[in-house]
Amino acid sequence: MERALPFTKEHDMFREAFGKFLDKEAVPYYDEWSKNNIIDHKYYEKMGELGYLCMWMEEEYGGAGCIGDYLYTVIKAEEYAKRGLNCIFSRLHGDVVAPYIYAHGTEEQKMKWLPEIAKGKTILAVCMTEPNHGSDLASLETKAVKDGDDYIINGSKVFISNGSIADLLVVAVRTDPEARPLHKGVSLVLIDTDRPGVTRKIIPRIGLQAQDTSEIFFEDVRIPQSNLLGQEGAGFKMLMQHLEPERIMAAYGSIGTVEHTLALTKEHVKIREMFGTTLSSYQNTQFKLVELETEYRLALNFLDQVLINFMAGKKDIGTDVSMIKYYCSELAFRAADRCVQMFGGYGICQEYPISRQFCDTRIMRFMGGTTETQMGVVAKGLGIK
Repeated sequence: MERALPFTKEHDMFREAFGKFLDKEAVPYYDEWSKNNIIDHKYYEKMGELGYLCMWMEEEYGGAGCIGDYLYTVIKAEEYAKRGLNCIFSRLHGDVVAPYIYAHGTEEQKMKWLPEIAKGKTILAVCMTEPNHGSDLASLETKAVKDGDDYIINGSKVFISNGSIADLLVVAVRTDPEARPLHKGVSLVLIDTDRPGVTRKIIPRIGLQAQDTSEIFFEDVRIPQSNLLGQEGAGFKMLMQHLEPERIMAAYGSIGTVEHTLALTKEHVKIREMFGTTLSSYQNTQFKLVELETEYRLALNFLDQVLINFMAGKKDIGTDVSMIKYYCSELAFRAADRCVQMFGGYGICQEYPISRQFCDTRIMRFMGGTTETQMGVVAKGLGIK
C-alpha cells in the first residue's frame, strides 16, 4: 500500500540502518530485558552514539538537525513494532519528553541537559499520573513548596514509563494550592533521580514486561528553583501542548503492533493443520483476517494524514489526534485478541510471540490517555455536549 507520508531516499536509508541496529543491539537481548523488567541503559547510549535520539533537534544541542521532521520518529516506531519490541520507549525519552526542555527550558537548562539527553547518557521520563487522580491532571497533589532558593517536593507518581531507568524527571507539581481553577496551580520541575528522597519501585504487570513502568515517591526532595521549567502555574498548559505529538506517536506504536500481529497470524494459519487442511483455507479465518487488514489500512491512512497536518502546523487537529489515538489502540488489542484465538491454546503460551502482543496491546488502550479520555476530547470537538 502506497503511503501518503513524504518519505525520501534518506528516510529509506535510515529505515534500513535502524532496522539493522535493532537486529544487532535489541532483538538478541529483548528476552533478557523482559525477565529483568528493564531496558539496559547502555542501549540508549548506543542509540545516542549513532545519533538516533532527538533527531529533530539542532546540532548545537546534540541533535541530528532534522528540524520538524517527525518521519524519523515514525520509522523508529514502525521498526520497533515489526520486531515485537513494544517495550523500548526511546521515543518517549527523545521525542516526547525532551521537547519539554527544548521548548520551555532556559538556555542554561538546555545546554546543561539536552546534549547528554541526545547522547543517551541522561534518560528521561515524564511524571504526570498520580495514584488518586489518573487522567485528572488538574487535581494532582504532589506539592512543591518554596524554601529559600529551593523547592521541597513531596508526593508520588504512578505508571511512569522509563520510571526506574530515568536519570532526569519532568514532574508535574502543585506550586499554588489556592489557585482556582485548579490547573492554574500546576507547574513543571526537573528532578534528578539521584536526589535524596527520590525512591522508585517497578510495578508488576501482565504486559510490556521489558518496560520499567514504576511508582515514584518524593519525600522532602530538595531542588533549586532554577529547575522550574517555564513559568510557575503554566505546567498544565505545557502538558496540553505536548499531548498531541505524544498521542500521535502512541498511535503509531499501536498501529505497528497490528501489522506485526497480522504478520505472525498469517504465517501461522498457513501451516497450522486442522481437520485435514490448513486453518487458512477456512472462510472464517479468511474473513476475520481480511476484516482486520482492512481496518489496519484505513487507520494507517488516517493516521498518516493526521501526522501530515501536524507537521504542517495546523492548529485544529486535536479532535483527529484523539480519534486516531483511541482507534489505533483499540484496534491493536482487538486484532491481538482475535488472532490469539486462531492460535488456540498455543496463543497463550509465552513461547509464542502472539501472547506477548495480546498482553502488550491491552495496556496501549490507556497509555497516553485512556480511550474514554480521548472519546471525551472527540465528543467536545464534535460539539456533542
